[in-house]
Amino acid sequence: MPAPPRCSALITGSSGGLGYAIAESLAAAGHDIVLHGIDEPEQVEPARAALQGRHGGKVAYCQADLSELAGVERLTTFAREAAGDPDVVVNNAVVRHFAPVEQFSDADWQRSLAVNLTAPFRIIRTVLPAMRAKDFGRIINLTSHYGQRGALNRVDYVTTKTGIIGLTRAVAMETVGTGITCNAVGPGTLPTPAIMGRIDAMASSHGISREEATRQYMKERQPSGRFVRPEDVGAMVAFLCSPAGRDITGTVVPIDGGWSAV
Repeated sequence: MPAPPRCSALITGSSGGLGYAIAESLAAAGHDIVLHGIDEPEQVEPARAALQGRHGGKVAYCQADLSELAGVERLTTFAREAAGDPDVVVNNAVVRHFAPVEQFSDADWQRSLAVNLTAPFRIIRTVLPAMRAKDFGRIINLTSHYGQRGALNRVDYVTTKTGIIGLTRAVAMETVGTGITCNAVGPGTLPTPAIMGRIDAMASSHGISREEATRQYMKERQPSGRFVRPEDVGAMVAFLCSPAGRDITGTVVPIDGGWSAV
């Protein structure tokens, strides 16, 4: 079934970074956009206005803490009032902590479960009835290479990114044969500020250039040897949300430079 003439898209964790790149791609494809983050609205306003200026349509921003049920309810209510019932939901918001299991705090564990897994479940549960009524919807959950492999000192991230794949498959099976699809997208290493900070620290501690540190860092990860571009992840999300994606459901699409093939 073709998408409605103009869809609305809710992207969590989209005040910057990968989420904003996904919003850019969906706005370019003709979607009204609801951005989300934990930043104050005045901090996000330049990015919101710029996105709206480049592509037209509606672009709204909601500040909400997804670790709390009230925050999830605030976001879904805001999205409905700002741009109508979401036709597209992209669950991108994430938190992560680094510690061995025996040193991992209950508070960090509970927050990761709440933001990374429970919030997507609650958002999907809320938006599905309207999607079913229209017989159209696209649900995209962001996972990771670590959703299918283990890793040291990342028990919350590995667990929740594995769980989001299970959620994706379950929702896909409950909506299969309708105009609704549910997929996961697994980006590889992106040039995020945190990763670039690690590379700079590696360069400093080993007395090597940033370029050489980048090569060493990537050698242990993506066979391509290069970062995944956020705009390419956005383009994949836009494709899955298009009419051409109607029979792609319940799958994990890796964008990781061959990492998942190793």
